Amino acid sequence: MAPPQPKAAAKAPAAPAGGVQKAKVGKPRNYDLGNGVVRFSKSKMFHKKAKYKFIGKKHPKAPKPKKPAVVVKPIGGEKNGGTRKVLLRSRRSFYPTQDKIRTRSHHKTFSKHIRRTRPNLTVGTVCILLAGRHSGKRVVLVGILPSGLLLVTGPFAFNSCPLRRIPQRYVIGTSTKVDLGDFKLPAHLDDTYFKKNKKSTKRSVKRKQGDDIFATKKEVKCSI
Repeated sequence: MAPPQPKAAAKAPAAPAGGVQKAKVGKPRNYDLGNGVVRFSKSKMFHKKAKYKFIGKKHPKAPKPKKPAVVVKPIGGEKNGGTRKVLLRSRRSFYPTQDKIRTRSHHKTFSKHIRRTRPNLTVGTVCILLAGRHSGKRVVLVGILPSGLLLVTGPFAFNSCPLRRIPQRYVIGTSTKVDLGDFKLPAHLDDTYFKKNKKSTKRSVKRKQGDDIFATKKEVKCSI
């Protein structure tokens, strides 16, 4: 076996021409070996840094000096006690009886929500109903209401489907379209038009003297 050769002596770094030597930047002992793999593990560095010596030790926080709320002032005169405690900060003269109502911009009512319909659901498209008593029938899309519901019709003379509203999730839009020409949806056909008339079901309704008990008012609903 060949005898070990002595190591060559390290050469001293040459000083720069200006005579100013740069500060040496040390390399951390737990450096990255590549691809996110470090030299020492977390438990190994726990022992190398001797963190076990500091477990359970707590350094109490220095107490903050409290500012006095009152100051004692001398008061002249007989039978006045000689001194009074005066507040450094005077109390408020007005306290509201209830908290102010904060307006929150992210709370929007249902009527202010943005309605989005599928791009294939346009006016004149022939659709297939998937729910309701007329499910399976083909209807014509007449308009889209502000509430997001679709206004469809049979027409009634063809398949007995009247003018009705339906959500777009219960509708299949086909590629067939009907040319409606210059048709415009009347202004009175909105969501309020399709609301049901609430009947008074209370029996304890006061009637005028002379009215018949069995008399009922006839409800008249305008038609198209």
